[in-house]
Amino acid sequence: MNTRRDFIRKASIGSVTVSSLVGLSAFNDSGFSNNRELEKAKKDNPDNGELELSEWEILFDEENSILSMIIGPVSISGRLLFVSGPEQWLIVNSRDGIKNRFAFIDPKDNVQGYFVLQKKSGQLQICFYHRTAQAYQGILSFEGKITFLADSFACRTRAQEGERVLSLSSGLTNSLLNDSLFAPESDIILQLDAANLNLKSAGAGVYSFQMSGQIGESSEAVFTVNLEKDYFRNRYVPYYHALDRKRCPKAPTGWMSWNTYFDKATAEDNLAEARIGQKYLQPFGCEFWSIESWQGNSPHLPVRDFFNMNLEVNENKFPKGMKQLADDIRELGFRPGLWMAPFGSGNEKFYNEHKNWFLHDLNGKPISSWNGRYTLDPTVPEALEHLKKIFDTASHDWGYEFFKIDGMSGRNHGYCAHLYERPEIRKCFHDPSCPNPFERCLKMFREGIGDDRIFLACQGHSTGPEPLYADASRIGADIVHPNEPVKWSNVLNQGRCTINQVFTHNIVMIADPDTLLVHDLPLEEARVSATIVALPGQLTFFGDKLAGLSDSQMKILQQTLPVANVRPASLYPYFSMLPVWNLQIQNTLLDDYNIVALFNWEDEAKTISFSSEELGLQNEGKYLLFEFWTQKSYGTITEGFAMEIPAHSVRLLAMHHLKDIPQWISSDRHVTQNALELKEYKWIKESRTLEGKIGLISSFPLTMRLYVPPNFSLSGAECNDVECATRKEENNILAVTFKSDKTGDFKFRVRF
Repeated sequence: MNTRRDFIRKASIGSVTVSSLVGLSAFNDSGFSNNRELEKAKKDNPDNGELELSEWEILFDEENSILSMIIGPVSISGRLLFVSGPEQWLIVNSRDGIKNRFAFIDPKDNVQGYFVLQKKSGQLQICFYHRTAQAYQGILSFEGKITFLADSFACRTRAQEGERVLSLSSGLTNSLLNDSLFAPESDIILQLDAANLNLKSAGAGVYSFQMSGQIGESSEAVFTVNLEKDYFRNRYVPYYHALDRKRCPKAPTGWMSWNTYFDKATAEDNLAEARIGQKYLQPFGCEFWSIESWQGNSPHLPVRDFFNMNLEVNENKFPKGMKQLADDIRELGFRPGLWMAPFGSGNEKFYNEHKNWFLHDLNGKPISSWNGRYTLDPTVPEALEHLKKIFDTASHDWGYEFFKIDGMSGRNHGYCAHLYERPEIRKCFHDPSCPNPFERCLKMFREGIGDDRIFLACQGHSTGPEPLYADASRIGADIVHPNEPVKWSNVLNQGRCTINQVFTHNIVMIADPDTLLVHDLPLEEARVSATIVALPGQLTFFGDKLAGLSDSQMKILQQTLPVANVRPASLYPYFSMLPVWNLQIQNTLLDDYNIVALFNWEDEAKTISFSSEELGLQNEGKYLLFEFWTQKSYGTITEGFAMEIPAHSVRLLAMHHLKDIPQWISSDRHVTQNALELKEYKWIKESRTLEGKIGLISSFPLTMRLYVPPNFSLSGAECNDVECATRKEENNILAVTFKSDKTGDFKFRVRF
């Protein structure tokens, strides 16, 4: 091995600065123990200047084969190894004076190949090539630590042909499918590529990594690292703005009248529903009660006839006014919400008083749209100020805290966002040169509402300006058509829109797949809709007449609350009906585990399968399977699973690594089976006891499932001040049911 030399040798590879740094102290397996050596290198070489995102600084410690790469907020440092058969070769600085490459040294101290650093289209590549035609073989690996931005998370950004799995994540989870690190606050992506890649999060923007590839007669390992600014902005979200976590720390939940009452709901109808919701939904986390179709002239559709722009209230349906209704809703413990569609109006009197606020064709005839028989001209300053004023009144005088604003930039071509883009309409603007008429409206909405209110853009879309101003976006079509029951085709579309658009959910805006309706659906289809809404952690609103629900139907609604904190793991859209959805869950009390949904979108029964590779899992040991909707165990699996799913159905499988001690595997509390009810949980080896603390809601029983290995037998179970019953089930499953007459956290013990 070469002796240490105290100097820094620099070389340039294109626009990449490459340094070979030798003779550094305090080196560890992951690279530099701190940044002192790097800072010293910069100080000794002031011509390096400040690092830009376009410039990499490369440091190589020959004695330890440690390669470190630093650019902007990224530090990558790890050990390079080449193993051929049983022998490990050295990797050293080039011995022939060529400064832009590093040499592979065989056991006889001969240089047999090189790796070089190349920059191609903003990427930094570590490329290997042979020195001669000799056909030696081996594995080149690069293993160490990455330090990135603290808000970053591991994800996937390169789509593969034939993908069947929608990947979701709750917490800082790990998957063999992950190929990137994404920092949402700054919209920066760090992409890595190798034949074999494994990223593992250590939290706070720190990751371990392993990259490896085969070197042989027909293959040469190439490792690629790419740091890119504006990942979403340059691809999908031109108005990119990270979700405001202070204003919207979690996905909103609530109830709204439209999808059952449509245009007929009165103030008393809304309050009657809220009283039922107070008992059955509020304890589980239901937060908002939102009012629809309240405007003047709103007893009958279409929406274009409603008095949408002047806050005139339909006194027949809302005789005490909207402020009183907001107060009544708040008195019941909910936060009041309001639906508005302010891009036009059906109010002829208001139109005649403000004709210059509205669009007219070249013949002077008012232009009609979905929002109104008279359509707002957003290039008129006075009209925009009026929009701001009505939202300020509804927010701060009436007291509404959640605004569902309809007519956004999504699918309906009759909405004003589409209308304003048409050349023939733009000619009719007061200011035809205005580049962003629709965005101007959204800006006024937000300014009027204020920074402490929730803004749901109904039929909003990430390609429009909504991310700058809105907190949530209705991504799908209506779950039901006026005065009709919900149908399977509506549920199918709810799933299709979620699959396609969930890749920006909980990053840019909270996705809203429209309300969860269970009353008119068969049980299996209701479960499908609940899984579509709840498994990705989307905005969760209900719309059934609550008094008409059975206990089992109400339980489905309760099992979606509160919304789980879930984000996409694949940051790109899909355009096919993926049959498998995989939610990886990080849980501080339990080992990480997976929840796998198997959907049958077809009209006939179908076998749905998955492999551990498709889920990004290591093929290590056995997994326990427990199905949520049928509360049934499927024993253990190793590499994959297949089962027949009835038509229009879903099966939701919890997958846990099999242990040799009793372990929690599921409960009937929540669709995601994310163990939210477990406040404390531990196995006491000496006393052969599972101890914990469980959150219970008064009068609503909860059943948890434990797997009990054959060499354990139940001795007893108890829970402080709570009714506790046990039941043995097939495949060594123990059901433990808790029921309390009060809400709270209760200590439990299960002894073996």
